[in-house]
Amino acid sequence: MYYFIVNPNAHGGRGEKIWKKLEVKIQKSGICYEAYLTKEPGDARRMASELSADMQEPATIVAVGGDGTVNEVLNGLAITDLLTFGYIPTGSGNDLARGLNLSRNPHKCLKRILSPVEICRVDYGILSYEEEEPVYRRFMVSSGIGFDAAVCHRLLDRSGKGGLKQLAGRGRYILEGLRQLLTAKAARGYLILDGVRRVEFNHIYFVSVHNHGSEGGGFFFAPKAVCDDGELELCVAHTASKLRLLPVLLDAYRGHLGRRRGVHFYRCREAVIHVDCPLPVHADGENCYCQEELRVRCVKQKLRMIL
Repeated sequence: MYYFIVNPNAHGGRGEKIWKKLEVKIQKSGICYEAYLTKEPGDARRMASELSADMQEPATIVAVGGDGTVNEVLNGLAITDLLTFGYIPTGSGNDLARGLNLSRNPHKCLKRILSPVEICRVDYGILSYEEEEPVYRRFMVSSGIGFDAAVCHRLLDRSGKGGLKQLAGRGRYILEGLRQLLTAKAARGYLILDGVRRVEFNHIYFVSVHNHGSEGGGFFFAPKAVCDDGELELCVAHTASKLRLLPVLLDAYRGHLGRRRGVHFYRCREAVIHVDCPLPVHADGENCYCQEELRVRCVKQKLRMIL
């Protein structure tokens, strides 16, 4: 049985047009399926939870949308060996598709899902932080605190407004990133890696945590991240001069961010990230508000996924 959770508003409303064409092919294939279209944030998570709860026989749940839709579905899933996950990218950024080397053509992705050649087990991350009680949030692609999360927050606030609606993933990220760069502030903080190694910094602008290499529609802040090795890759941007962030962002845009002054990379199974003042936090681009401390960990090869 196939269950499709569809975000018709993905990529400025193009998701609905793409889905209508995909559904014609699904109907012609003769498979047993059900489709569920989201109307507002939170719908995909609720739908995934209801479909996967108490699953008694094998089923495939397919997210049709962008990375935000995948994040919602992932957070709703009751993950068992009976569940197989599929993804048809129809968003603007599609960093998960980029990380998994999936086709950007939704019709080719549908063909792959209906006639799977390879089903692999992939990692996902868990972000946790304290509010009135502990909050846990899974992420598929990346999480982070600081500048990159601030950009994500603003993009969510401005989604569908003005020129941003017409821009592709990296274009939107670049425009909002330049705006955020004007007001970005550094914070003192530290990392604790795998519970044993502590690293301190005086001027943290962001800490980006990756299961896949890129975010923001193709900014490679962790080009060596691997999605099935049981580890996360952390990129820390720290500098006393805000202007030094520009070459960092340019390198990430070009896809070859390496070790340069003000950038450090770490690999770990889990980490604590602490800053001395609240900074924005995101999980797959979704708003996790502002936090002073968060924990991230990798769940190794738990999710069965069609590649």
